[in-house]
Amino acid sequence: MKVITDTRTAFARELGPELRQPAGLLFTMMLPFLFLALFAPLLSGMGAAGGGTGGTGSPWQWFVPGMLVLLALSATAGAGASLLNEMSSGAFERLLVTPLNRAAMLVGRALKEVVVLLTQALLILVLLLPTDFRLHPLGALAGLALLTVFGVGIGALSFTLALHSRKQQTLFYGVQQVIFFPLLLLSGVLLPITQASAPTWLYVLSRINPVTYVVEAERALFDGRFAETGVLYGTLAAAAVAVLGVVAGIRGMRNATV
Repeated sequence: MKVITDTRTAFARELGPELRQPAGLLFTMMLPFLFLALFAPLLSGMGAAGGGTGGTGSPWQWFVPGMLVLLALSATAGAGASLLNEMSSGAFERLLVTPLNRAAMLVGRALKEVVVLLTQALLILVLLLPTDFRLHPLGALAGLALLTVFGVGIGALSFTLALHSRKQQTLFYGVQQVIFFPLLLLSGVLLPITQASAPTWLYVLSRINPVTYVVEAERALFDGRFAETGVLYGTLAAAAVAVLGVVAGIRGMRNATV
């Protein structure tokens, strides 16, 4: 019960300033509008089957799930930057001497990032309701749940990297970019990478990337295709990222010293 209470406290501590000064949060919420405005014209004339996902109908069916994973990566991968700022100001050291559970500190931070992510995702889905995007409620709920698991893992990994970059903060941004862009580009978030459309070497690299399986699972779920093996693979990939991130993050938090 203490872990749950401390997680709630850490979550409220992270979300509270955002709600009191919502300007930054509102600016972040503009990102879905930019994606819709800039990419919607490029989707005209393309079918869902043209995305290579096996779906039919609107191109939004394969584009939107990929965009949600892109948001999850871009939002939660940079979450460690806030922790770096707290380390620089001394706020993190003051937090360490409190009786808050170290694991709860990590999970509460990650959940705050996921709440912002889910709000963005819901905003995108609402904006698409007047279009020919077919919303499958159960599939959307399952997709958002999968996105939550994946976001917690990526956010926890970002915090772990920040903890290890405490004495050399430029290391955080360097490693983040070196890892982030290959994961993003090789996952086919905006345009699926298939064996028929991509060179062999690029296709092989995409199959090594765990984010690829999360993207494929999201596309299947949002299209109402629960029985596909890609859903299983994507769930396993997201769970593996979450376990790795949370375990590494908790270990880093416990080893952190004043």
